[in-house]
Amino acid sequence: MESSSTTGGGTRREATRQKLYEAAVTLIAEQGFSATTVDEIAERAGVAKGTVYYNFASKSVLFEELLRHGVGLLTASLREAAERTAREGGGRVDALDAMVRAGLVFIDRYPAFTQLYVAELWRTNRAWQSTLMVVRQQAVAVVEGVLREGVENGEFSDEIDVPLTAAALVGMVLVAALDWKSFQPERSLDDVHAALSRLLQGRVSGNG
Repeated sequence: MESSSTTGGGTRREATRQKLYEAAVTLIAEQGFSATTVDEIAERAGVAKGTVYYNFASKSVLFEELLRHGVGLLTASLREAAERTAREGGGRVDALDAMVRAGLVFIDRYPAFTQLYVAELWRTNRAWQSTLMVVRQQAVAVVEGVLREGVENGEFSDEIDVPLTAAALVGMVLVAALDWKSFQPERSLDDVHAALSRLLQGRVSGNG
């Protein structure tokens, strides 16, 4: 999972952490968190076991930071899509549509992480549960912001429940994309985006 570039002495450490993120997310997706060992993560990343502990205090801390890192990338991609749409003069529906596509692009690129993230949302006994809730809200808040702007300028009804609608839109993209990757992989990203775009814009009844 890539991140923004760094300069100076932080570049090498960031590259190492990147390898560890990649190794951890792949292994945990394959065999689960409990079954994955630090030795396996180090081997898959091509580093010494001590390097894992130099960067992360434990496997749990590594996974917690992986969640922060991955959802941070998703949040940034959603925000950039909304801001780009605004710069191009698009409306709030256009911004939401661009965010739907950005979410699909992210999931297409990082399917293993997305699978882990969705699975962890349903667990309640993890040490990183509070962190997961924080990073989830960061992603949802980007969508909430666009919805609120749409309500304020009259594009959207003031009767909509902004927090729930934002969560529903994020959930729609996550679940639809996982279904796509798992059961309909022959479909293109453009095809899946078009289907969700029609749903977003209320064009599924045949009257639009």
